[in-house]
Amino acid sequence: MPHFSRLARFLIFSGLGWASVSTALAQSEDRTPKYANEFLNIGVGGRALSMGNTQVSLAQDATAGYWNPAGLLAQKTKYDAVLMHSELFSGIVKNDYAAFSMPLDERSAIGASIIRLGVDDIADTRALVNEYGQIDYNRINYFSVADYALLLSYARKLDMVEGLQVGANGKIIYRNVGSFATAWGFGVDAGAQLRRGDWQFGLMARDITTTVTAWSINSEKFKTSTQDTLAIPKSSAEVTLPRFVLGAARTIKLPGQFTALLATDLELTTDGKRNTPISTSFVSVDPHVGLEVGYHNVAFLRGGVSNFQKVKAVGTGKEEWRAQPSLGVGFTTSGLRLDVALSRLAVEKVGQRSQTNSIIVSLGYSFQ
Repeated sequence: MPHFSRLARFLIFSGLGWASVSTALAQSEDRTPKYANEFLNIGVGGRALSMGNTQVSLAQDATAGYWNPAGLLAQKTKYDAVLMHSELFSGIVKNDYAAFSMPLDERSAIGASIIRLGVDDIADTRALVNEYGQIDYNRINYFSVADYALLLSYARKLDMVEGLQVGANGKIIYRNVGSFATAWGFGVDAGAQLRRGDWQFGLMARDITTTVTAWSINSEKFKTSTQDTLAIPKSSAEVTLPRFVLGAARTIKLPGQFTALLATDLELTTDGKRNTPISTSFVSVDPHVGLEVGYHNVAFLRGGVSNFQKVKAVGTGKEEWRAQPSLGVGFTTSGLRLDVALSRLAVEKVGQRSQTNSIIVSLGYSFQ
């Protein structure tokens, strides 16, 4: 237990220190925009994304480091690894994820996760026209915009309540816009899970101490064209406010070798009013619902609904509630897990164009 107490002291003191810095920044200037570091809220893993991101009470493999680090203690094997790749918006945006987890002893576990979301090969055409007014395609430069996050997770069982386990993440964020701007950030997440028979409950607090991301602007890169009329941005910092997720799930035995798992999450954001079913200046609430039907714990069929929004219907202009559906399948054999999800990114058609779909593939492997 000494290593746990040292970690707890470190997280508490670093969290308090970071919170005081972020509070000072927020009070001096409005640096708390909505959707700050939103790339960390897209979700990971084919199972989760096909179930409407309902994983706070369910996660029990390496993906728990992202969804709820307390779930690392429910891992059934000694080692677990997960890889995921998805392409969003017709392949323009690449989303990649890798995670690994293992127990330290019967009462504690650790994990590490890496996330990248990026757009590559963006053309910089500001210097396309040379000093003679001629177009020179050799003057086009290409750059990438990418967001990275490293999550280091720790989980431990508690004796005070039977079935209760807690966990925490320390996360490092790096973001870059080519050579124009870079940003570094640090944050802390905390989570808990409670299991009671066929019921599972979870609580996840992301950015519980708030997360400060400091941007550094390379102003010289913005001065390459005298025709630019936009103001050069300045180095600054933005604060990501806490986000809380409450989750509950129940497993139901069906006839034969079938099982059904019904899960729901309530996501509470504190960064201002959002387009959600419950929206106030203090908190916005977005519900998620997921279902998984399994056969012999080998094959799974999944579905989910999330991202409830009020949108104007095309043609009538009337506001209607729409949601983002998702579907998926999963297969498990000899420690190998293959999960595929199909998620609809848009909640409404634009003109005559069909909605945009995203296919997510994740591969997991558990071994002794």
